[in-house]
Amino acid sequence: MRSVTAILTAWCGFQASKWSGERAIAFAEASAARVEATDADGQAREARVVDLIIYAEWVTATAQGDTALADEIEARFTPHFRVAFDAWQADGESEPGPFAMAEYVPPGTEQSAERSAYAEACFADALEDTERGDNYSLLTVLFALVLFLTAMAQRDIHHVAAWIMLGLAGLIAVSGLIVLFTFPARF
Repeated sequence: MRSVTAILTAWCGFQASKWSGERAIAFAEASAARVEATDADGQAREARVVDLIIYAEWVTATAQGDTALADEIEARFTPHFRVAFDAWQADGESEPGPFAMAEYVPPGTEQSAERSAYAEACFADALEDTERGDNYSLLTVLFALVLFLTAMAQRDIHHVAAWIMLGLAGLIAVSGLIVLFTFPARF
């Protein structure tokens, strides 16, 4: 019983360390994806600022009735802003501006959302890996308790106490083994 329990204890310790490694990888991937999402979001913010400046100039020229200048400024619209601007005008300019249109998607917006979603998924995986490692660590403690109880049962104590300790150790060992079979394993 002690030999098998020693192997199970070592196996649980090994699995706890493997899941700890998986957790570290998932956290690192989540962190890298968050940095990438931030970079993409920065790109989208910069594009919005450029579009806003050009659009403000167009609004000023249009308000002053300078159609030649407004047309020249309109020719400088970025391609992604042009799509939203055209949709805004086709909609009768009912929205507060082209920036409120669903068609307005500056570069980096979709990449930022995609990388953020990936980061969230990696973070969730890391939390799950943490729980798995913790579960294996708990089993390691239980199997160590089995080793302790079997060692104590071999000491010079009353036979009834020794049998109680061995019975308790066996019960814990069997219960731990059953639980162990429900856990996923990494190799």
